[in-house]
This record gives sequence, structure tokens and C-alpha cells, in this order.
Amino acid sequence: MSPRHLALLGTLLALSACKESPDPSTARPSETRRYFGTAADGKLHVYFFDVGQGDAALIVSPKGNTVLVDSGPASAAGHLVNRLPELLVKQLDLVILTHPHNDHHGALDAVLRRVGARQLMEPQLPGAPPDYNPLLTAISGRGIQVVSPAPPTSTPNAPQRINLGDGVSLTILWPRAPTEPLLESDKAAMEVNSIVMRLSYGETSVLFAGDALAQTEEYLLAREVSVQSTLLKVGAHGLNSATTAPFLARVGARAAVISVGANNDLRAPAAATLDRLKAAHVQVFRTDVDGEVQVVSDGKSLVVTPQRLPQGKPSDTRYTLVGQGPTPEPNFWAGKPLPEKQVPPPPPEDVQPIETLQTTKTEPPAPVADGRTDRSKKYKGKYVASRKRNKFHYPDCDGAKKIHAENLIEFKTREEAAQGGRQPAQDCNP
Repeated sequence: MSPRHLALLGTLLALSACKESPDPSTARPSETRRYFGTAADGKLHVYFFDVGQGDAALIVSPKGNTVLVDSGPASAAGHLVNRLPELLVKQLDLVILTHPHNDHHGALDAVLRRVGARQLMEPQLPGAPPDYNPLLTAISGRGIQVVSPAPPTSTPNAPQRINLGDGVSLTILWPRAPTEPLLESDKAAMEVNSIVMRLSYGETSVLFAGDALAQTEEYLLAREVSVQSTLLKVGAHGLNSATTAPFLARVGARAAVISVGANNDLRAPAAATLDRLKAAHVQVFRTDVDGEVQVVSDGKSLVVTPQRLPQGKPSDTRYTLVGQGPTPEPNFWAGKPLPEKQVPPPPPEDVQPIETLQTTKTEPPAPVADGRTDRSKKYKGKYVASRKRNKFHYPDCDGAKKIHAENLIEFKTREEAAQGGRQPAQDCNP
């Protein structure tokens, strides 16, 4: 090729490169991926995460709806913010906090910042730790609706059920306030009123016991609540104060998962608990020994896959548990006398079916309409609200005086009070 042709070719290549390479100042940065999971495969998946001394599990329905049950201690944040995106294709549909102890919600803020959520259910118990209510306030301020496990107001004798689609349902067995009073305990009020729920799919089921203790188990048995399940998520990390022999007999589980940290200060699981599980012929999986435990159901059987296997076991080892058959879920409390004592606070709104949950609002909330009185325009004091309602008040409003102390939230400005979509109460129009 002649020098002239070489020069011409070089010029054309240079022009082509200039045409194809955009100006760095105008190039659009690529959007960071947040979710890396695969499409739903038509099976129910449950992941019991290895979070140390705490609890965290993810439910993924055959349709792809997701529920995070607890979020582990703060020390698990690094693990969960990396693991959850591997399993999700969108933000969480629902987060359930079984009770207000840090080993069940310590990593929640980090998790929600990473993957997001539409709704959060928590038992709304009085006497929560000081850091718990501010956490809920911050969550509500992001547009995540905080809801209660209370029975539906239209059918108070029925438990609350959450439809995850394709025949999968999540039934809240406890607590049932205000239809039934919370259980009383001097030292373990949070634990005995921990959320207990049953996940059902076809002939298989998983019972999540939270940190429920023997007192909770005895109450549910006395009320003839249907707790039969293929797999039991053991309550209270396997402490001796839970998982009684009568409860195990009623559940009839073929396997159990204990979420526990290695060499923990509680010395959980207790040897007595392990003995009771062994006597009931329940195969036990422990996160401190087996790592993350994955459970998959096709509606007929559960397949359990632990992350770590005993020495000598083939790497493709799976444990198959045949379902016990569908368990009827009637109105468990219908026709049974309720205890005389009732819990006074009214319930918040019922949880919507999971298919109709509203999308989380990530933009700032719309400003509150300025139909204010002269007092409200001149007022420089604080405002108050109940974390169970979307109204805010002056501290001296009649409505404010009815807010229970454990639900009271204070705000320094009107703008802060209006965060999360709160509206001025009509009784005093702040």
C-alpha cells in the first residue's frame, strides 16, 4: 500500500474514532444495579441466614413475592446487604419484625437502605427499647407503611392472613391484640408476645416461632390453634424456656432450624431443648454449624440444603421432608370464650393483600395543604403524633391527650411532623 493510501486510511480511522467516542463530559453514567436475583421458578423458597446470634430469614413465593422475617443483629448488616440483593429482583414486599429486640432488627436500617421495602409489620408492643420507636419513625418517614399483626376488624375471630400468591399464605397466629389481650410477663413481655406465624404451601408448611416462650406455646395449645407444620423455626434460639414437649407433639415437625451464633453468651441451644427435639424425631439444622439453611417447597415436599455438610457427606446432599398434607385453617377462635381482660388501644389498618401493596415512596412527601388557622401560622412549639396514625397534633389537642405514651412521637417543626404523609388533625388543625 502506498504512503498516500496509508495516510488516508489513518485519517479515516481517526475520524471514525472521534465520531464513535462521545465527549466524556456528556456521557451518561451507567445505573448501578441494585438487585441480582433470578426470575421466580414456581417454587417456594425460604432462606435462613447465618447472622450469628440473631434471626433473619427470607421468604420468596412461587410468584416472586418476598417477605423478610427479622433482620439479625447490627453485626450482620455487612452480610445481609450483600446477600439479599443476590436473591431479590425488586424491593421487599414486606418486612416482619417479630419483636423489638436488637438481635432481630439491628441490621434493619442498613438492609432497607440497600434493598428497600413496601411495608413493615411489627407487634406494636408497649415498653419497647429506647432505640426502637425512633427506628420505626425513620422507616415511616421513608414512605414505608408500618402495620400491625392485629386480626381484621371485619372478622376479629379470624387470624390475619397474608396471601403471597399461587396458593402460598402466611397466617399470623400471635399476638392478637386488641381482640385478645397480650400475655403478661414480668421479665419477658417482648418474647411471650413475639409474632408467631405459619407459612403454608400445598401439603407443606413452616412455623416461625420468633422468640416465643413456653407461655406462648401453652396459650396457643389451650386455644387449639393449628400449628402443625413440616418444619419448625425453633423459638428463642433453642433456649430451654421454649420448645416444650407438648408443643413439639402438636407441631409434628419433621425438621427444625435453630438460628444461633457460635459460642454465644446465652449458651444456646440448650442441651435440654436438643434432647426434646431428638425425642420427637426432629432433624435439627443449626446456623452456627450448618451455615445458611435453604428450604424449597413444590407444595408436596420440602427439600432442605445446608450451606455446610458434615465431613464425609457428598457435596450434593439434600434432605427431603414429605409434607403432612394440607392443614385446615378455620376461624381458630370462633366460639371460644375470650379472657376478660382486653387491650385498650385500637388496631391500625389491616395489612393489604401482598399483591396490592403500594409502591414505596422514595420522593419527599407532598407538602401539607396550608389551610391553617392564625394560631398555626404563628405557632413555634413542638408537634406530636401517634406512630399508629397518620395525623399530627398540638400537644394540647384532645386527640393528642389520647395517645398512649409508648406510641407518642414528638416533632420540632410542622414540616417534620408532616413527613411520611401525616396530615393535620381536624380537632385542632395545627
